[in-house]
Amino acid sequence: MNVEMSALIYWLSGMLWALGRVGGFCMVAPIFSAAVMPARLRVAIVVVLTMVLSPLAPTQLDLFSATGAATMVSQILIGGSIGFVLQLIFQAVSYGGILIGQSMGLGFAELVNPMTNTSVPVLGQFYLVMVTMLFLAMDGHLRVISLLAESFRGLPPGANGIDEKSLFAIVLAGGDVFSGALRVALPAMTALLLVNIGFAATSRASPSMNLFAVGFPISICMGFIALWLAMRGLASAYSTLQTAGWSLMQHLAGF
Repeated sequence: MNVEMSALIYWLSGMLWALGRVGGFCMVAPIFSAAVMPARLRVAIVVVLTMVLSPLAPTQLDLFSATGAATMVSQILIGGSIGFVLQLIFQAVSYGGILIGQSMGLGFAELVNPMTNTSVPVLGQFYLVMVTMLFLAMDGHLRVISLLAESFRGLPPGANGIDEKSLFAIVLAGGDVFSGALRVALPAMTALLLVNIGFAATSRASPSMNLFAVGFPISICMGFIALWLAMRGLASAYSTLQTAGWSLMQHLAGF
């Protein structure tokens, strides 16, 4: 069977453009870039997604020209930008857990995050696990794959990539991490603030009482109660962050 070189290059170009966008996304996005996943599994995910999305990406651009190299860089930047925005949503929720841990005296309790192989506060890791389960339960992984597929229609290879306004929107989204974290942690932090105010009043009423011996275990116990009550609002806070994040990711995808 004879295969024309032009048809082979046309098919290969679609594979490479899809590989660049999918690879850029999987290098940055949470879950897909988790270090706890074996390297072979991560490579398999990238290859499968590339094969599925490659029919949406073929173009007549020359692979070995300056334009082709610039297009490949653009594809990696588009995929990485979408994954980075999704990473910001996860880190906002995780940072909310860190704020709660610092308020209740568990700021120094750390463990190794299996997704990044870094040491993080334990409550930050707990909230990261919770937001991961929410993301999977709400079919977020399927939705983001669909977003990648739609991005080839909104920003096909060879078209104008991400502009300066979109990059500036990503920078502003980085600042929203702190507001999102405060939205997640505010109920528990408010309750713990009232507990600390009570300790201050007790210290003024009875200066001889050793608050370091009494207040620390009480703060931890009250912190766990406040944490348990605040978990009811985690889904709502995550939904708000997710709505803003999806809006920005759709803008980056060109629609």
